[in-house]
Amino acid sequence: MNNKLLACLGLLAVSVTACSDKSKNEAAEAGDHAAAAAQDAGAATVTAAEDVGNAASDAATNAGTAVDNAAEKTAEAARNAAADAKEAADKVARKTEAAKDAAEKTQ
Repeated sequence: MNNKLLACLGLLAVSVTACSDKSKNEAAEAGDHAAAAAQDAGAATVTAAEDVGNAASDAATNAGTAVDNAAEKTAEAARNAAADAKEAADKVARKTEAAKDAAEKTQ
């Protein structure tokens, strides 16, 4: 009976050792998966940061273009207003000259 007891104890020891090795392997695999997930998260963070940087750069470019366009349109409006004012001044000058001529004829 002692032999059977010793055999059972030996079998139990081998089973515990085998389970322990299996647990170690599973823990190592879980660690590998966690490391891969952390690496993926890091890569996603870098990609998101690059996307934000690109969006900010695009926004700055678009803002610069909008300012340039607004300045161009303002300058064009100022040129048009100056041309209109010159035209009005020329018209007043012609009418003033015509009135002066008429006044001289009546004297």
